[in-house]
Amino acid sequence: MYRTKTCGELRLTDVDTRVKLAGWVQRSRKMGGMTFIDLRDRYGITQLVFNAEGCSSDMMEQAEHLGREYVIEAEGTVIKRQSINNQIPTGEIEIIVDKLIVLNKSETPPFTIEDETDGGDDLRMKFRYLDIRRSAVRSNLELRHKMCLEVRRYLDSLNFIEVETPVLIKSTPEGARDFVVPSRMNQGQFYALPQSPQTFKQLLMVAGMDRYFQIVKCFRDEDLRADRQPEFTQIDCEMSFVEQEDILNTFEGMTRHLFKKLRNVDLPDRFPRITWANAMKLYGSDKPDLRFDMHFVEVEDIMQGHGFGVFDTAAYIGGIVAPNAASFTRKQLDELTEYVKRPQIGAKGLVYARVTEDGSVKSSADKFYNQDILLRLADKMQAKKGDLILLMCGEDPMKTRKQLCELRLEVAQRLGLRDKNKFECLWVVDFPLLEWDEETARYYAMHHPFTSPKAEDIPLLETDPGKVRANAYDMVINGVEVGGGSIRIHDKQLQRKMFDVLGFTPEKTEEQFGFLMNAFKYGAPPHGGIAYGLDRWVSLFAGLDSIRDCIAFPKNTSGRDVMIDAPSALDAEQLQDLALEVIAQK
Repeated sequence: MYRTKTCGELRLTDVDTRVKLAGWVQRSRKMGGMTFIDLRDRYGITQLVFNAEGCSSDMMEQAEHLGREYVIEAEGTVIKRQSINNQIPTGEIEIIVDKLIVLNKSETPPFTIEDETDGGDDLRMKFRYLDIRRSAVRSNLELRHKMCLEVRRYLDSLNFIEVETPVLIKSTPEGARDFVVPSRMNQGQFYALPQSPQTFKQLLMVAGMDRYFQIVKCFRDEDLRADRQPEFTQIDCEMSFVEQEDILNTFEGMTRHLFKKLRNVDLPDRFPRITWANAMKLYGSDKPDLRFDMHFVEVEDIMQGHGFGVFDTAAYIGGIVAPNAASFTRKQLDELTEYVKRPQIGAKGLVYARVTEDGSVKSSADKFYNQDILLRLADKMQAKKGDLILLMCGEDPMKTRKQLCELRLEVAQRLGLRDKNKFECLWVVDFPLLEWDEETARYYAMHHPFTSPKAEDIPLLETDPGKVRANAYDMVINGVEVGGGSIRIHDKQLQRKMFDVLGFTPEKTEEQFGFLMNAFKYGAPPHGGIAYGLDRWVSLFAGLDSIRDCIAFPKNTSGRDVMIDAPSALDAEQLQDLALEVIAQK
């Protein structure tokens, strides 16, 4: 037995107990005739004491030469610590060691194994197995583990059953790009890795499984950002004989359960709901952050017709009120202007107005607007003394709203309104079913082609498909879409109509989705579901800016695993086995 206790569990009640510990050397200190070692394992840190009066000279010499990250076994007696360390749970005790075994030596690590490490992202990802030794990373993985347990516990209590679906599936043309896998036994043909278990979970509903879930790996060959990885994990769920309200209530309950169990946060009994159209109108985003207000107000009626050409010719003028920000300096306002003019946002500029302490309004466009007009502006926007009004305009209302959204988030960040320990949840509902692509001159499904249109909008599929609303919903927390789903089409005639609107020929429909259409012939129940991004959810709970720090072995922003150097080339023999000789010759 290498250890009888872990490095995180000993307390004053264990004084005078003989114990054996094993772990990694965090640091060592020499003080006179004593050597102190901080020993670390997954559970914590315990201080070891080597005293020249109680140890042999060989052991003292061995202890003095222990390097960082050496793996050791130490045996001794627990005593009360003279100088208490309140920073660690074991800080009231220490171990007087009388037996030491070095299990494995270590080279000096390329960065310090501390919460505040000196390793950059690339270096830490290359040596991720060392990075995980840090408590900051390890705690994220422990949180992820606990979240999976609680998800399973909650869904099991509601009679959900976990079913594994295939990883090698058929490639489909809709959605993001697939990762493909060549088949050796069926040369010239390819599997795809699933972007989602969507069709399989619908088939499970046809099969009568009623309530399904799976914590499942999914794959998308798309450009990466802080919240995206080529492989990611979903909490995938589907239910039969349900309407939208049933699903929203079920998964509001799961969300409340997780927040209470993992963060001890009580969420309201009902989450607010906003339609997609109103979310775009008021916040310029289908995932608005409601930790703060600053909703958009349209002011064309007040600001046009006064000789300010930029506003007079605009199709849209909207603004936000930054609370208690009238004190922003000219430098700060210039920074905000330059921020929205960046190519990523593309705005032409920014107009501001301060509501002073005497109630008057001072604007950057004062020469075009008298005080009466500016007071009307402040009144419509409900700006109070000390507030700052920020206005933007443009020829395309939707584009300008998205630019104003970026400004809203940046201002909130500067005002400290995006508190990571405050959580505001909402549902965004009634998404458009379809979106038009000018380049290909056809409609695409905004979610996927199995999403049901709202019943009252079905006739519009014939006359005006772009106005059809979907029975779709996203859960948004603090401006992050953590999950989304829909009621599915379960009628084969409506599903065929959907494929027709999407430009699928009957032959293409049969080739790509014939298996699903055939299943619908045998009695598909009304059904719907939702999928949550586990990585995003854990990062939200942990207060992380990137999902990479809650994934054990993530890829970098180029989609590479720099630790194992993947992806990598195959040798010629492997390529020939897969009938990919052309690539081998290149």
